[in-house]
Order: sequence, then C-alpha cells, then structure tokens
Amino acid sequence: MSAQNENFKVKVNTEIGRLRKLLIHSPDSGLGKVVPSKAQDWLFEDIVHLDTIRKGEYDYYVKLLMYFLDPEKIKGKLAHIDSEEANRAFFKPNDPQFHNSQAVVEVQNLLAEILENESIRKKLVAAVAAIEGCTYKLQLKLVDTAPQELAEIFISGTLADDTMIFAPIPNLIFTRDVGTTINKHILLNKPAKKARVRETLLMRYIFFNHPYFAEYQNNIIEIPDPTQHFLRPGEETHYRTTLEGGDVMMVSPNHVLIGCSERTSEEGANEAIKLLFEQDVVEKVTVVKIPSKRDYMHLDTVFTQVKRNTWVILNSIAHSPKYNASEPINFLKEPERLEATTAIQFNKNKPGEPKYFEHVEALLNDISQNDLGCTEPTKIIYSGNNTFPYDSREQWTDSCNLLAIKEGVVLGYDRNDKTVEAFEANGFKVVKVQDLIQDLESGQANADTLTDTLILMPSAELSRARGGFHCMSLPILRDDLS
Repeated sequence: MSAQNENFKVKVNTEIGRLRKLLIHSPDSGLGKVVPSKAQDWLFEDIVHLDTIRKGEYDYYVKLLMYFLDPEKIKGKLAHIDSEEANRAFFKPNDPQFHNSQAVVEVQNLLAEILENESIRKKLVAAVAAIEGCTYKLQLKLVDTAPQELAEIFISGTLADDTMIFAPIPNLIFTRDVGTTINKHILLNKPAKKARVRETLLMRYIFFNHPYFAEYQNNIIEIPDPTQHFLRPGEETHYRTTLEGGDVMMVSPNHVLIGCSERTSEEGANEAIKLLFEQDVVEKVTVVKIPSKRDYMHLDTVFTQVKRNTWVILNSIAHSPKYNASEPINFLKEPERLEATTAIQFNKNKPGEPKYFEHVEALLNDISQNDLGCTEPTKIIYSGNNTFPYDSREQWTDSCNLLAIKEGVVLGYDRNDKTVEAFEANGFKVVKVQDLIQDLESGQANADTLTDTLILMPSAELSRARGGFHCMSLPILRDDLS
C-alpha cells in the first residue's frame, strides 16, 4: 500500500471554493455490459457505448481536471498523452503508466491499495461474496487474486477472462452519491437501491482503511438504521432510512442542504440532522423536499451553485406550482399541487424553531445574501432558458447538474443549448473543453485567471447514464472562499 501522504487534507465548506482534490471513477468495463433488460434495475436509462464514453467524453473531463488540480501531470505532455498507447495507459487505473494523481484521485486505485493488506482483502472478499451470493470456492479464488485485478473485479463484476460472476456497479462513476465532505467530516451514504449496495460497501472500506483518510476516521459519519428496525412491518417499502450524496450540498461553512427525494427518505434526513448537530459539524441544516420522481432523482439534478450569487435551477422546482381553486378543471392540477417543493431550515442553537421558506429561490437567495455575504443581487439561471419544453428536456440531460471547479467556472453538457443561451445572457463566456484544453496547453488560457465561464463537455453517451459532472465528482478538498 502506498505511504500516507502527510499533505492529504479533507475539507469542503462550500460548493464553489477552488477545487483542489476530488474522488472520481473512470468508466470501467462494467458499463459496457449493461443490458436493456437490466438497465433500469441498475439505475441506467439506456445502454451506453463504452469506448465513446472513455475516449471521446470522460477523458476530456480527466484532462481538464488535471490542468486545474494537478497541472504537472499533464502540461507540456498533452501530445504524448494523446498518442494511442500512452493515452490508454494514462487513463487505465491498473496500468503502470496510469496518472496516479493525488489530486484527481481514482477510486479503483484506492481500492487496489487497501486490498494489498491480506486481512482487509479477506474481510472485503467475504463481505462481497455474502452480498452477491458467491460460492465458497469462488470466495477462496477471489482472496488469492492480485489486488489490482481484484479491485477491477469488484467494480466490473467480471474476471480477467471476461466471465461475469456478478452484476457490475456502473453507478460508481457517480462518486458524489457515495458520500459528501462536510467541513472536515465525511457523511457516508445509505443507498435506496440494491444496485448501489456493493459500491457503498467498497467506499466504506476505503474511507476507513486507506492511509489518506487515517486522520479522519473519527470524522466519518454513518447513518444507522432505526433501533430494532427489523421488527417493523413492511420494512422493504416503508420507514426506510436512506440517504445519497446527490441530495447533500455543503453551501456554507455552517450550513448543509439535504434533499428528500426518490433516493433520500425523511428518516434518512432526520438521522443525518441529528448526527451533524450532535457532532458539531454544522449549525444549520435545510431540508428541501422535491417530488419523488425519476425525473429529478436527487437535489443536485434540479439545482446547483455557480457563484456566490448565481444558481442554475429548474423553474418548476424554484417556485411551488400555482393552484387556482376557481378554475372549473382545477382537479386536474391536484397531482401537480401535491408535488410542490418545500424547504424547512433547522438550527442547532434554536431547537424547536424551524424556519420555513416560501420557495426554493427564497432559500437560495438567503444562502447567497446571508450565509455568503453577497452584496450583489442573487441571479437565477433557468434550465432551458425557462422555455417549454426545453426546460424539462434539458433538466433531464443534466442542465442543472454542474460542477464548479472554482467560483464562476463550471462544467456542463454541450447538448443543453437553451441553458447555454441563458448563461450567455447572464454574462458567462462559453467554451468547448476541446478548445480550452488546447489553450491551457499552449498558455493562451490560464486556470488561475479564468472567470465566469461555462465549459461545454461532450455528452452524447455520458448523458444516457443520467448524471452530470456534479454527480461524477466527490470533492474532498476545496479552498475557503476569500
């Protein structure tokens, strides 16, 4: 196992501070094995073309992250990295020539490193074998498998001879959902779907066993099941304690948002609030209840932050739907009325005195003005430029799921044309990642001086997986806002 990096810090206190370290997982062979009959069980809307995702889309993401977070790994070397053989090695976690960045951190590498410890390897193999119902002989075979190969098997579900022994975990590319960094703590998820149980187990072992996180083991927060939950009737469908990272946002040093959604239950949010307050992690938690629909899935699919005073959001979530009882056909609007979004804020120092927000935009304005001290008016950029039907179409392809590399510099999909127009109307430069990478390599662009920019990322295949770059990132270190 690699030696502990004494400079490896964990701290995130906003969504937009300059990004310094994050966890990602590059698309693995398991994505290329998703079949139509199982796609939705594995939480995919469609099957994807693996080579296109790897070489034509995700690789640009990794390159861009390198220029911002670890430029020594890439600047001046781009031509070599782009050569066919070097390119394959640079992006392949188990290759000796893999980039192995300590800023753009590959989950599969961390997993392989903890598996070098025989005791950990035996325990994790036994746990995975139990979850997946493996035979004891297969369990013994996996224990004797080399750590790098075993890490790949755990993720892809496939042996070196291309034999599938259990399902892949294609959602691991969405590293945000396995946990959230809250100040110097890490809140682990409790998945709502069976398809994500194995990835949660793998990440738990990484956080508790990898030397990178040794100093933070007491800061890892796990969500328990309710006491004697196994005695409750209907446990499979009711009273489940679930929480996923896409529903958790660290918006200011003392304030966390938690979404109640298709994936995070009220019970999960409640347990998280109690633990965050008990351990003095934050002072405020605001719960935002969004419709429990596949269209939305997580809080970060309906809004994300761009700057202190700028947010991108789906308009129908921003304001509760209007309901007019005097209309003759008002009963048709009743289901819509029931999907109204609500936001309630709890303060550790004022128990029993929750604060209610009229709508989500009021909450975002309160964060910008009061938590982050903005003197400028809060700006809202709407998905699809708030134009039907592009608002819903582009939210479906993650127009609201943006990753801020630094304040005002965000990554989004190139297919969301109307949302791009809305960014331009709000004074943002728009640049294709292919062009920006060339400019960063040549010195015509500078990562430190780039401001107010929407970086467009190729998305033909990635968008089929239903998740943007906010989903595909688990920030573990950001700078404080000045």
